[in-house]
Amino acid sequence: MERFFTDKRAPLRMRGCFLGGFLDLFAARLVEVGYARQTIRRQLQSVVRFAHWLQTRDITVHEISLEHVKEYMEQRCQRSDKGVPFTLKRFVRLLAEQGVVQLKSRCESRNPAAELVESYAGYLSRERGLCPSTICNYTEYARSFLQSKFANNELTFAMLSCADVVRFVQIQAATLGSKRAKLMTTALRSFCQYLRYQGYIDVDLKAAVPTVPNWRMADIPRALPAHQVELVLSKCGRRTPTEQRDYAILLLLARLGLRGGEIVSLKLDDIDWEAGLINVRGKGDQVSQLPIPPDVGEAIAFYLKNGRPTTSFRALFLRARAPITGLENQTAVGCLVKRALARAGINSPRKGAHQFRHSLATRMLKQGATLEQIGELLRHQHPQTTEIYAKVDLDSLKRLACRGQEVCNEQFKGRS
Repeated sequence: MERFFTDKRAPLRMRGCFLGGFLDLFAARLVEVGYARQTIRRQLQSVVRFAHWLQTRDITVHEISLEHVKEYMEQRCQRSDKGVPFTLKRFVRLLAEQGVVQLKSRCESRNPAAELVESYAGYLSRERGLCPSTICNYTEYARSFLQSKFANNELTFAMLSCADVVRFVQIQAATLGSKRAKLMTTALRSFCQYLRYQGYIDVDLKAAVPTVPNWRMADIPRALPAHQVELVLSKCGRRTPTEQRDYAILLLLARLGLRGGEIVSLKLDDIDWEAGLINVRGKGDQVSQLPIPPDVGEAIAFYLKNGRPTTSFRALFLRARAPITGLENQTAVGCLVKRALARAGINSPRKGAHQFRHSLATRMLKQGATLEQIGELLRHQHPQTTEIYAKVDLDSLKRLACRGQEVCNEQFKGRS
């Protein structure tokens, strides 16, 4: 700890408290995730004050829990301590990692509905083999369904009826788009099947879930025009580490059509610099190799050399501020895109990352690429998924319409 204090006696005094033996390890963890010297010093002081508070209440090291952090903060009640709870919880979890304290399992402090949803998530992972993003979506609607019927009360499944299922779908579907509504009904059927599989219910509520209309090929892909894509890229700076990271991500979206979740899951080991290839983990945990365009490779290399923090984390793209970890989820990529669109002065109907994927497919189609080639680059598992892009090939559709009109006119003349 000597590196964080100008007064060399301060570390000796701090190590004298009954939690002092863990302060050097805690400081090392804070350095690893990129906290500044001043911030680390402040967090160490917070732990020492917490240790003194514990001692005044005769709480031993092995008795420390997260509840003590909550009680400590309630007694202090200072607005300037906003970051202290996070610091102390991190320290208590460090003690748990070292085997010093035994934290309660997450389920012990949860209500029955939360325990059931967690058990359902485990079932989806172990027995259904679903990917984390799908499990997250399914459990979200399972949680909402239980909340709508039972609120915070005990789970009385004998009260569940088909009318409850129909009512939930009606309320949810009114606020969702067609695709999201279809996902909601699929998740609800899965959850009802799980409830029956576990013996919670005897009635087949799965059959009561209504079907939400979602006609195939009904929508047109929302794509940014090519000139707007280039405008977004040109308005992204390259001076700061954050700008360098964001520019590399935007290029991956624009040139390779990666999904937001695929950006988040990229690791340093996924890039083969000699072969010029990148491994992409897509839906269903499928791994595909894609060639790295020159401008994409240059942007990633520049970020790795000049912008990416030095850390043991293997994620390709990292948070710009401490704690330095990988991007949390695809929402982080969506926020990045939203800021980039605003910076370029583009007010598009959609604000997420997926529109770059649609833009790439549309541009390839206009340049003469086949649907098979587009599906191969976008890594579609089924050809039907790519067929929707035929609707944006307006020139071909016009020729087809004209040809259809000519055939109709010829048939009409023949009859007359």
